[in-house]
Amino acid sequence: MNAQTNKQRMQAIYAALAEGDSRPFVAAMADDFCWVMPGSEVWSGRWQGKQAVLHHLLEPLVAQFATKYKSRALHLIAEGDTVVVECRGEVKTVRGDDYNNAYCNVIRFDAAGQMRELTEYMDTALCQRVLTVIEAPSR
Repeated sequence: MNAQTNKQRMQAIYAALAEGDSRPFVAAMADDFCWVMPGSEVWSGRWQGKQAVLHHLLEPLVAQFATKYKSRALHLIAEGDTVVVECRGEVKTVRGDDYNNAYCNVIRFDAAGQMRELTEYMDTALCQRVLTVIEAPSR
C-alpha cells in the first residue's frame, strides 16, 4: 500500500469514529498490532497484539465511558508506511466527567494495508485526572 491509500483508509476510519463507530478502526488492526503510549506516566505502556489491545487496553477504557467515544480527525499527513493524525476525542465518563482529549497518533501500516503500530501522544494529565488507570503491560 502507498501513503495516499493509507491516508484514505485513515480518513474513512476517522469519519466512522466521528460518528462513534469504532468497527472500521478495529478491523484495520493487524493481528500483531501494537499500541504504544510513550513516557513514564501512569498511562504509559505498550500493548502488543490485537487481542491484548482489545482486552487489556480498549475494553477497560471503554468500560469507563457513559457515551459513545467519538474522535474527529483535524489533520492527516502521510509519508511512506506512516500516517500521522491530529485528532480530538469526546466522551462522557460514567462518573459524569467530560473526557475530551487532544491526540497526535502516529500510525504505521504493513504491506497489506493493516495498521501495524499506533503511537499515541496525548494530554496524560487529563487522563490521570478523569480516568481510572488501567494496568499497563510494560513500560
